Amino acid sequence: MTTEAAPRQRADVGSYDDIAAAAVRTTGLEDFGGTGHEEAFRILVDDLGSPDAGLTGVGNYFMRSEVKSALVARLLTQARFAERPEHADVAIERPIFVIGLPRTGTTALSRLLCADPGHQGLEMWLTMFPQPRPPRETWDADPIFTAMQAAFREHHVTNPEFMGIHYSDAAEPEECWRVLRQTGKSLGFESLAHVPTYSAWLAKQDWSDAYERHKQNLQLIGLNDQDKRWVLKNPSHMIALDALMEVYPDALVVMTQRDPVTSVASACSLSAEATAGHSTTFVGETLGRDQLGHLSRQWEAFWDARPRYDQAQFFDVDYRGFVRDPVGTVGAIYDAFGLTWTQEAQDAVRRLDEESRSGPRRPSHTYDLADYGLTEDEVRAAFAR
Repeated sequence: MTTEAAPRQRADVGSYDDIAAAAVRTTGLEDFGGTGHEEAFRILVDDLGSPDAGLTGVGNYFMRSEVKSALVARLLTQARFAERPEHADVAIERPIFVIGLPRTGTTALSRLLCADPGHQGLEMWLTMFPQPRPPRETWDADPIFTAMQAAFREHHVTNPEFMGIHYSDAAEPEECWRVLRQTGKSLGFESLAHVPTYSAWLAKQDWSDAYERHKQNLQLIGLNDQDKRWVLKNPSHMIALDALMEVYPDALVVMTQRDPVTSVASACSLSAEATAGHSTTFVGETLGRDQLGHLSRQWEAFWDARPRYDQAQFFDVDYRGFVRDPVGTVGAIYDAFGLTWTQEAQDAVRRLDEESRSGPRRPSHTYDLADYGLTEDEVRAAFAR
């Protein structure tokens, strides 16, 4: 018989300088690649340490770990850039970006697109420990990969309800906000805590530097797979379409759409489940108001920016149609963008779709807007456009 370990706690988050020093000690590296990231992280850490954030001992430990993880990844990436300067010559052509409000099928759709042997996604462990992707058959012997995989398995056992909301493991393609956050710019932090000062600062920023570093990471990670097309997924790309298109001018953007009432309720539930016990503030109505504000601003920003670009680079996916025919939806995306829909790709997509309908990957999620102080009318008004 085993007992669950008590969650780790801290009296406070600490300062940015303290967390940065801890990242240096952990990696043995000191080069952060300049100081351009510092303003964002200093504002974020100060906000996390304020009474408004209401972090508990568990929340202090968790959010400090999130910041430290981003700084560790930045240090590791910078070292790899220096070790493998040839990464800068890697071409990234017509990458596919799957975007949309959270809980609109972006995860499932991007993973189906990644099933094509001619495509590559951004695996979870490589977002946190960036390096040229090693051959898949070597991963199980890699101590970093195996440690992360063990941690995910433990999380699945202790938090089975979260697994039904968003299944993850170290080998799965994941959201690329973990790469964007190396610059301190990430909507992921807003989904984990009440940080109004950081959010107000972030809303005024140009994201070009974040996407430049994002591209450098893709060039590094895909160094051994240069013949494969990238498939990226991150709902928060909506807020920064101009920066994305500046850095990736030939990007192919797949936009998933679903009733915003369902999307917002589900996104609130996901944030609540991910941060249970972390804060006395980021719960209930405060969490709901935060999420509604963030998501509606992302939505508006995307539709303001989209008309400035070639509409042939965009494809819209209705969530209901995707659920009815996932494989057919993927085929329609290939047709729209003139991609080669090989039999090998079709078979791989169909196999993954069948696997995702049962076992640990099977979605299982219940939620209610009222739990977060929101009404359907409020949500529909926020997304009236």
